[in-house]
Amino acid sequence: MRGAGELVSVVAGDDWSLPAWVQPAPDSGFFSEEVSPAHQVNLRVVDLTWRQLKPTESSFSTTGTDSVYGMSFPSWDTQLAGNEPFWLRIWISGTNWAPAWARSACGVSTVGTGYENDPHLPIWNACLWQKATAMLREVLIDRGLRADPRMRLMYVPGAFTWCEFDFDIPEIAAQNGDLTFAQFSAWYQGALSDLVAIANGENGDPSDDFAWKLVHTGEDYPFSSWGSADDLLARDAVAAGTGIRTGITEVFNFHLAEIPAYGTTIDPSGFLVTDESWDAFFRGRVRASENECYDACGFSVPAGLRFYAIKMSNLKALQMRLNRLYVVPGDSYLDAYPGHWNWVRRSLGQSVYTSADAWAALREAQDTYWLDDDSKDWAGKPWIRNLERWLTQRDVPGSMSRRGSESFTGVLDPSNGTAWEGRRTHRSAGQEGLALFVDDRFLPPGRSFFVDLKITFRDGGSGSWRVTYPSAAGTVHSDPVTLTGDGTWKTATLRLDAALWNGSLAHGADLRLVALGPADLEVRLVRLVKRQADSVLFLDGLENGTSLFWNPRLVP
Repeated sequence: MRGAGELVSVVAGDDWSLPAWVQPAPDSGFFSEEVSPAHQVNLRVVDLTWRQLKPTESSFSTTGTDSVYGMSFPSWDTQLAGNEPFWLRIWISGTNWAPAWARSACGVSTVGTGYENDPHLPIWNACLWQKATAMLREVLIDRGLRADPRMRLMYVPGAFTWCEFDFDIPEIAAQNGDLTFAQFSAWYQGALSDLVAIANGENGDPSDDFAWKLVHTGEDYPFSSWGSADDLLARDAVAAGTGIRTGITEVFNFHLAEIPAYGTTIDPSGFLVTDESWDAFFRGRVRASENECYDACGFSVPAGLRFYAIKMSNLKALQMRLNRLYVVPGDSYLDAYPGHWNWVRRSLGQSVYTSADAWAALREAQDTYWLDDDSKDWAGKPWIRNLERWLTQRDVPGSMSRRGSESFTGVLDPSNGTAWEGRRTHRSAGQEGLALFVDDRFLPPGRSFFVDLKITFRDGGSGSWRVTYPSAAGTVHSDPVTLTGDGTWKTATLRLDAALWNGSLAHGADLRLVALGPADLEVRLVRLVKRQADSVLFLDGLENGTSLFWNPRLVP
């Protein structure tokens, strides 16, 4: 039977290949300060300060210029010339970003200084925020930028350092007795309503709503002295109607496990579970991060660990179901690892219905943030199991896995903790397998598909391993993969066209990787890859290209 577990190939290292049919998802991709078409970076920034646009309260300048952190900001007219798509960043909270007339009218002054030695105003001041929203109303409604098809996303609310909504400045104000959580929260919830209303045109017509372009730049469980009171403010932003962005997936183990703003939470067993019906997945909203600070932004990683850091941060980003990723061609090492980055680009924004692959990165890693936060508990805390995307590995009798043989500690930053990469069988304890479960939406049960299974394994010891799965003819045992004992990492590809994906193996598993001995099997990454695209579905059951086309991106 063809497709019944034939061993197609064994190659050195990782295998990031995708079939030729795979194209980037709509409304997804890399963004940066400047475009770089050769690197698939096609979304540039438009940077403008409040004072640049509003030199007086009654005027609006399309010719004024400004600068922040040594970066020159050309005029509105210059930056908005041409037809290229862009993302928008309006710098509001800085003492030197806001116009003097607004500071004077509201009687506000610097309340804190950010890590770039940048002074900031109390954006939560009612007068100051009212004048800032008047500017945003003029930009987005009166001048039409919210509906401009070139504008793909906009950072909000325009505070603080780098327009990243960290809590450094509110914390300084709180420590100085100038701000309570009640005051901050009241402003914050109102500000979210203001931003969404303005982006939606402040009218009752839902057909011209564009709040989905807004990207809140805060994070779940921010660092402040307010305890649990502010833990879910980023989630509140998404619930109000915005997208979400974090800036530090380079530190891939830390503070990124319990992220309800992205729909991902830690289950009682320490695995990550993502709710794709969450608001962040509605109608083209942005789910973003940045992966460029490997030897920049105050971080550094040894050359021998560089690809490990890049690979794991991108696996984290994709586990989070991101559709936008900020990169810098040089700092992100796009040229050094083109195969990997091409896989990332073609994976961003794909849904379980459109993705060519489902995968599980097997591991156990500390999230050291939870060493000091008692608001959540799980078995094995603070250790997190696996990074998974529509394919999961779980321990069941006969397939109780153990840690891999290699650990990494403090990569990029001490907060990144220790990670044990890979999971192993334990044959001497009667645990010879690794059990895998496929999301039914990715491969509906009872059907066969043209599917390859790619398993990245350590070629250690002697013996062999194979894959077991159900088919119409009964349980299939794949060709064995023979170990040579050279100790290197390799990727084996097996053809599973006959598999039925009906969970009929023991304990409901779809696949079981089995160590035949005498050596155990150690696996880091398992990918299921569809060699052919699925059939397109229409509400009327016909592939007729009508407006009845069923787009899973628009379905909660």
